[in-house]
Amino acid sequence: MGGVGRSLRCHTSGGKFNFLLSGIELLKNTVIFARAPAHNLRQSLAVKVTLKHIFISPGHNFYGRHGKGALDFPIEEVPAIDCVAGRGIRGDRFFDYKPDYRGQISLFDWAVYERVRDEVVKGDFHPRAFRRNVVMEGVDLNDLIDKRFTLGGVELTGSCECSPCYWMDQACAPGTHEFLKGYGGLRARIVEGGQLQQGEYELEVIGEIEPEEKNA
Repeated sequence: MGGVGRSLRCHTSGGKFNFLLSGIELLKNTVIFARAPAHNLRQSLAVKVTLKHIFISPGHNFYGRHGKGALDFPIEEVPAIDCVAGRGIRGDRFFDYKPDYRGQISLFDWAVYERVRDEVVKGDFHPRAFRRNVVMEGVDLNDLIDKRFTLGGVELTGSCECSPCYWMDQACAPGTHEFLKGYGGLRARIVEGGQLQQGEYELEVIGEIEPEEKNA
């Protein structure tokens, strides 16, 4: 744009020159607006998402196991889960874990799984290794923290990041723990229960909630 401005100055009078400069600035602003991301929930309240994998486990392998060593409870892939308001997922280790627990269901981003696979593990491995309940594609889960949203007929509130622990280096590959910081997934509470199954859904943000204290 700098070259165009210099050329106009040689061939126009002051009034016309100012008018054309205003037009150039308007064009620049229009281009910037057109590049706004389509699936940024700060701009859009509803997006199409795909639930690619769903998992449950009867027990904790890593959670609360610092200094004790990992356990070996299986994590099972299932076609659907029953989400119960205020309690969690039937059959999962966090069902009725404690009152108003902020991690009644955990979500993980498929795009992050692909990056870990390609950049850290550098080979094929299954997303069950993260031990999150739902692996989904189509939304940045960090945008759902402190949001109330629906997924099918299920209503959730995003509590906080499901922060990775050092066990991720054992479950996936060395370096995974550090790589996942800020991208560990989402912990959420279940406000209205229902069934979720693998497939496509519309995720709609319907409000905001008060931010939680980090150590709450």
